[in-house]
Amino acid sequence: MKKQFSKSWIASRQTRKQRKYRANAGFQVRHKMMSSNLAEELRKRYSRRSVPIRMGDKVRVMAGEFRGKVGKISLISIRKMKVAIEGIQFTKKDGTKVNSFFHPSNLQIQELNTDDKKRVGFLNRKNRAKSASETKEQK
Repeated sequence: MKKQFSKSWIASRQTRKQRKYRANAGFQVRHKMMSSNLAEELRKRYSRRSVPIRMGDKVRVMAGEFRGKVGKISLISIRKMKVAIEGIQFTKKDGTKVNSFFHPSNLQIQELNTDDKKRVGFLNRKNRAKSASETKEQK
């Protein structure tokens, strides 16, 4: 694998190369990597299994100390590939509260933030293409 990041690189069994790919990835690629799976209802509606996470999405924590808690995404760090959720904080010994950060793979999207028309259009476009192919198969 080359020293510089390459989008055309497909895969390797070697863990070191996988780690290197993630570490050297640009922000646009990292954003795609920061995807969480959708709740059952949303999977059926949008015919997708996962979607890149955005501010304002309502998520449920699926693993870790805060498993089962639900909240809106308040902060996203693409550089660290971590997400902070409103209302989920831990208390330090001196009494100050600090955001608890989660990896998107440990979250499940319960409700999508549909303020962005571009995002909604993307989801609906994928959905329309899938339904069109299903109708062709039935004929």
